[in-house]
Amino acid sequence: MTEKRVSRWYFGGLASCGAACCTHPLDLIKVHLQTQQEVKSRMTGMVIHVVRSDGVLALYNGLSASLCRQMTYSLTRFAIYETVRDFISSGSQAPLPFYQKVLLGAFGGFTGGLIGTPADLVNVRMQNDMKLPAHLRRNYAHALDGLYRVWHEEGLRRLFSGATMASSRGALVTVGQLSCYDQAKQVVLSTGILSDNIFTHFLASFIAGGCATFLCQPLDVMKTRLMNSKGEYRGVTHCLVETAKLGPLAFYKGLVPAGIRLVPHTVLTFIFLEQLRKNFGMKVIA
Repeated sequence: MTEKRVSRWYFGGLASCGAACCTHPLDLIKVHLQTQQEVKSRMTGMVIHVVRSDGVLALYNGLSASLCRQMTYSLTRFAIYETVRDFISSGSQAPLPFYQKVLLGAFGGFTGGLIGTPADLVNVRMQNDMKLPAHLRRNYAHALDGLYRVWHEEGLRRLFSGATMASSRGALVTVGQLSCYDQAKQVVLSTGILSDNIFTHFLASFIAGGCATFLCQPLDVMKTRLMNSKGEYRGVTHCLVETAKLGPLAFYKGLVPAGIRLVPHTVLTFIFLEQLRKNFGMKVIA
């Protein structure tokens, strides 16, 4: 009989918030690149443009919405995935098969994406606001102000604009992050070369971040366009067609900053999560 620690249901949300505070500027630049109709700036050029136009602190525009998103979207998907995984495997010494991890990750991510759509919409708008002419800016004071104003001015339905894309992306990125992290960590530990330490967590989460980036980038581009639109898209299909007119690479706009943002975000999230689990997790007998 050995004692081990497992995550509390809210640890994933807290870990994701910590990671978001570190990677928010990269997320903001990614949104700016994805919402260009024509490619005018690359990553470095966009950073310089944002800083020159609005100052260094502008790189943290929309941080409150980003944290709100993590406490809805990420908290939900981590809570579902880790709680159900630990419950199913509690009576067995063997880890879950990979296909079960994938199915569980897809379900948790889809649910989290749906619940987190309103905060995600406000997050995209707040990050992109500085690009708009002064008379078109929404100027949300913070995430809660943004949520209230969208509901009050545009209706409840508008809060869930892009929910299909957000949920689908949530499913893919959760498979890439949580399922692939679990599997990569399991494979690394099974070699016997590395122990369950921070280097193993870094290696497994780096692999997971790369998988998540490639899986979700096309949906991420479409989700961003739908959420930032002012009515120019009639729906998901219309957005798909209009984006496709720009060429296949349009679906991978911002791929480099997306990877530069998502991989470190994934690494930091799991390192924070493992530390929370190690120091504050629930003790169980295995």
